[in-house]
Amino acid sequence: MQEVIRIEGGRKLNGSVTISSSKNATVALIPAAILSNGPVTLTGVPDIADVESLAEILRILKVDVLEDGQHLIIDPTMMENTDLEQDVVTRLRASYYFMGALLGKYGKVRIKMPGGCYLGPRPIDLHIKGFEALGAKVEYERGGYTITCDHLVGNRIFLDIASVGATINIMMAAVYADGRTTIENAAKEPEIIDVATLLNKMGANVRGAGTNVITIDGVQSLYGCYHEIIPDRIEAGTFLVMAAACAEEMVINNVIPKHIEALTSKLMEMGVKMDIGIDTITVYGGAELHAVDVTTKPYPGFATDLQQPLTALLTQAQGISQVVDTIYAERFKHCIELQRMGAQIEIGTGTSKITGPTKLYGDKVTATDLRCGASLVIAGLIAEGITEIRGVHHIDRGYDDIDGKLKKLGARIHRAMID
Repeated sequence: MQEVIRIEGGRKLNGSVTISSSKNATVALIPAAILSNGPVTLTGVPDIADVESLAEILRILKVDVLEDGQHLIIDPTMMENTDLEQDVVTRLRASYYFMGALLGKYGKVRIKMPGGCYLGPRPIDLHIKGFEALGAKVEYERGGYTITCDHLVGNRIFLDIASVGATINIMMAAVYADGRTTIENAAKEPEIIDVATLLNKMGANVRGAGTNVITIDGVQSLYGCYHEIIPDRIEAGTFLVMAAACAEEMVINNVIPKHIEALTSKLMEMGVKMDIGIDTITVYGGAELHAVDVTTKPYPGFATDLQQPLTALLTQAQGISQVVDTIYAERFKHCIELQRMGAQIEIGTGTSKITGPTKLYGDKVTATDLRCGASLVIAGLIAEGITEIRGVHHIDRGYDDIDGKLKKLGARIHRAMID
């Protein structure tokens, strides 16, 4: 038996939706919290599968975890540095943040190779480079990493690619290192700023987050704190695309507009009408959509996580659109599923060309990764007939109650179990 999402397409959406807290920030904040020597309260924690997986890993480490509504209280007072070789580690890529956190706190970590969505090669060599620059020894054997260091010492680290994961992992490892660590060509994503904010609330000394040079001066001890997680810019972007695709009028609340400027400017280029407020965006439907070209870039450029949802909308735009993904060249499996629904898409190496507008028809499709799932939900809302989406577990990894939010907006969507 497996769970599927079924969507009856062709219905207009109306109303308002409130965006949940950032998935990409949360999955880094939870491992960062174990660097503390006291309880850390994270508020606004999204109800997603990745949070449950991380909570399971915390319990393996004998960390006390209390889930109280949208509050997650993490108390590492009785924590033990246990080897992380359980299958839960392979459910998500963000489990690799325990590398930096455990190395920083204990000087040793043994962890199974992290998992997550397959988007093509996603090496962690920059993470390893950073740990080694701090004095760690890294060994890979039997499908896992053993990283050890008697004494971490701050150093200058230049990242060949502005990697979000490597930037955060090195920050966490460096907070207890002797002296100053400087990360050059650091990634600038908002989630990095959020992690740095948490670390500083805990007593760390991190400066420059959000720029391409971050400095971390090591400290002796960190303590508990209270932290509210930033809104999810990718969920906000997904609902913006949904609104552009099939809403009469939709208000999207709990948004930081600056975080998604690359998307909103591209949607306006397509002809989408919207009003942007301080923390809300209102989208008005009915506009004729025009083809655009999109190239993904590191933040503040167009997010790779949003090219898949946008592709579903581009099938309804007049003309030929081109999407180039410079981050993950293999992130185009959603296009094959959209083709099943009638989309005219040519797929190349790291590119796709979408001819529109084309009528989409409901079909049985499979979410091969998280954002592919979002793309198929949008296509299902547009399509004529019933769309049945398999691989729902991918969607649940990153979207908090996507069914409930869409039902309140007027969508006909439900889940079912099938053989």
